Amino acid sequence: HSNYYQNKLRLALIGQSLFGQEVYTNLRKQGHRVVGVFTVPDRDGKADPLAVVAEKDGTPVFKFPRWRVKGKPITEVVEAYKAVGAELNVMPFCSQFIPMNVIDHPAHGSIIYHPSILPLHRGASAINWTLINGDKKAGFSIFWADDGLDTGPILLQRECPVEPNDTVDSLYNRFLFPEGIKAMVESVQLIADGKAPRVPQTEEGASYEGIQKKSNSKPAEAIHNWIRGHDKVPGAWAVIDGRTVTLYGSSMLGESVPAGQPLEIEGASQPGVVTKNGLVLYGSDSKALMVKNLQFEDGKMIPAAKYFYSGDTARVELTDDERKIAEEIRGIWKGILSNVAAIEETTDFFKSGAASMDVVRLVEEIKQRCVGLQLQNEDVYMATTFQDFIQTFVRRLRGEDQEEEMVIDYATKDVNNMTVKMPWQCFINGKFEDAENGKTANTINPADGSVICKVAYASVGDVDRAVAAAKEAFEVGPWGRMNPRDRGTLLYKLADLMEEHQEELATIESIDSGAVYTLALKTHVGMSIQTFRYFAGWCDKIQGKTIPINQARPNRNLTFTKKEPLGVCAIIIPWNYPLMMLAWKSAACLAAGNTLVLKPAQVRTHTPAYITTDSVVDFIPAGGMVGQRLSDHPDIRKLGFTGSTPIGKQIMKSCALSNLKKVSLELGGKSPLIIFSDCDMDKAVRMGMSSVFFNKGENCIAAGRLFVEESIHDEYIRRVLEEIKKMKVGDPLDRSTDHGPQNHKAHMDKLVEYCEVGVKEGATLVYGGKQVDRPGFFMEPTLFTDVEDHMFIAKEESFGPIMVVSKFKDGDIDGVLNRANDTEFGLASGVFTRDINKAMYVSEKLDAGTVFVNTYNKTDVASPFGGFKQSGFGKDLGEDALNEYLRTKAVTVEY
Repeated sequence: HSNYYQNKLRLALIGQSLFGQEVYTNLRKQGHRVVGVFTVPDRDGKADPLAVVAEKDGTPVFKFPRWRVKGKPITEVVEAYKAVGAELNVMPFCSQFIPMNVIDHPAHGSIIYHPSILPLHRGASAINWTLINGDKKAGFSIFWADDGLDTGPILLQRECPVEPNDTVDSLYNRFLFPEGIKAMVESVQLIADGKAPRVPQTEEGASYEGIQKKSNSKPAEAIHNWIRGHDKVPGAWAVIDGRTVTLYGSSMLGESVPAGQPLEIEGASQPGVVTKNGLVLYGSDSKALMVKNLQFEDGKMIPAAKYFYSGDTARVELTDDERKIAEEIRGIWKGILSNVAAIEETTDFFKSGAASMDVVRLVEEIKQRCVGLQLQNEDVYMATTFQDFIQTFVRRLRGEDQEEEMVIDYATKDVNNMTVKMPWQCFINGKFEDAENGKTANTINPADGSVICKVAYASVGDVDRAVAAAKEAFEVGPWGRMNPRDRGTLLYKLADLMEEHQEELATIESIDSGAVYTLALKTHVGMSIQTFRYFAGWCDKIQGKTIPINQARPNRNLTFTKKEPLGVCAIIIPWNYPLMMLAWKSAACLAAGNTLVLKPAQVRTHTPAYITTDSVVDFIPAGGMVGQRLSDHPDIRKLGFTGSTPIGKQIMKSCALSNLKKVSLELGGKSPLIIFSDCDMDKAVRMGMSSVFFNKGENCIAAGRLFVEESIHDEYIRRVLEEIKKMKVGDPLDRSTDHGPQNHKAHMDKLVEYCEVGVKEGATLVYGGKQVDRPGFFMEPTLFTDVEDHMFIAKEESFGPIMVVSKFKDGDIDGVLNRANDTEFGLASGVFTRDINKAMYVSEKLDAGTVFVNTYNKTDVASPFGGFKQSGFGKDLGEDALNEYLRTKAVTVEY
């Protein structure tokens, strides 16, 4: 509540629009007093958003059509303004000319928001010119008004990078709108506190763009900038088949241009190509861009992909029920087009005065009437008359006009005696598409260091779109209303499809993560299939309880609980088991009825992308701020994370500060394995090897430290060393390979450094410790003995093929338990002994989420998995995992 102790001002707000409304609301929240709002008159009976909210608050609102006549101020208008007694004029967005005797009247003058980094792009359409000119930076200025055109002293400026496929809308929504509101409020407070600067504008670099002559003979990026920089009027246009056609929705293309039908474009350096995704245009530099939509001079808009579509679609006959709904829609049109006497079949939405906000209102009102209807704003632009719109509406209502086939741009690779196909794009709202910023990153095969292919490098904007799609799917889509048994059927179907393609999945997993193919087939893919099947069976068995409560006689009560899904969930998975970790988390999440946004590890993307083909799952390949945005996003209700403890702590903090979202964390481990002298030595050697070297040691529950009883220590080490020397290190696709490459180079380098520290601290390096001398990221299986409790390698997780062995005195059970528990981690643990009493005692005392007795790595889809202490909290697998993605609602009925 510190706001109320700051200095406050009496403000006049001069302007309009949603931006003006938000500035007004936030200034009032800060304790400033808005003594008058001066905005534009109502249009077709509808007030400006700023006027609506101000009138609701009881703030005086003035709607002057103009402030000047023939260049001279209108006396009564100026007097009405002066009467409110403002100390500062705030002009967030103003389309009217305001006289200087109004600008200069308040004690503090006037401040104006301008959407460019002044002195660049003075005048109108500043955002457009930022894009048209290909500026690398965009931003806004808040300046003190003077008698020039955007020439007053600067109070405050903010800037942001321009992404390759930014549009006016994306720039405005991502930065100029939200940050502009904050900056306007900040500027007013600086003035109130007497700390506001007045930095004179320099004329160096100043620009004021007038109308430029359009030319198609430009490089592709310049054409792209021209298209994305124009609003609907006047629009970026070209002449095609003698007709002027306006172009919308431009994005740059990479090297791969899809096949299609050529189209002559007047003045272009070469013909365009109409493809299944849109119209490809070429610049003078032979580079390409894609245009999504085309609009003709009569106002009709079509998808560019359908340019050559011959003739109109046959008109559909409406049923009686559809006619009733059509009449309701006629009423919605009439409510919006209040200036039109009657809505005829030929009434044109836009020629009758509708604007873009009216499109949003029309679509949302109809979607509210017909829940789950897939209707988009573009449908209105493409069917502008009432009769055409009703035809489109009915087709949408019947589920017609759907995409016949999902468009997937696969990366292909001939490997392992097959051709594998790998999606590489983001998957958002049921479609594969490029990252919003157009960026990609290479994925590397760890077996030889070669590039597998490029993958989309997602941005914060992609996260926001994915979350919005997941939210809509949960709230109004068929998934949110689906019978739980039908949901289970879909998960069973997914498991069946994965089984059908298991060899392909295992091959992708092997080249992507370095997993030995046989292990990838059995565990990475095999357990993933089992996980989806297990949770598919849970879908219709999620139940609440009836609870007896105290009755206040003579009343009777029924209290029961319901288990409900949380909503939109986010899942962040690690790089060691890309597919299996996806399955462990997403199967429970989907079985509970949630929708989810999935972020794979930045270095390992392909198998998660391969199976992500449903609109309730959005897939976001990792970009720089994707994980942070998921943690911060206000519409996400749960985040499940597997990864390092430091990152887990940061995620937990962000989830708490944003919207207190539910969190489950599976973090680092240093799992102890205690081997007593009465063990089955053969089994202890075999399982001890597996506990460390399984999946090249890139295993969250790997035995990070072995404690071997003194009397068998030397024999145990001798036998383990024999087994290590037999291990075949090599190509993970070779069926006889035991040990594949580490996941990526940075990790391998860290393992070599880990071994160097161990040697430096005095541990005995019995075997390995170095990178294998061959292409790829291969690490020698490594064995350390004489490891003392204070050493770095005794405390820190290696996450690699490094066995760390310490002795303990014969018979000292409590002593070795104290040493085993002397760690901040508590993910897993193990004990080998033939004495059942000893085994039960040790398993009770070990402070870990999982204890293996005379076995190791024995996980099962029905058994809960998760850690204690700084290894995290929450469970994957088993019935416990479902509760991570459900909430309990108590209902009490009196009857």
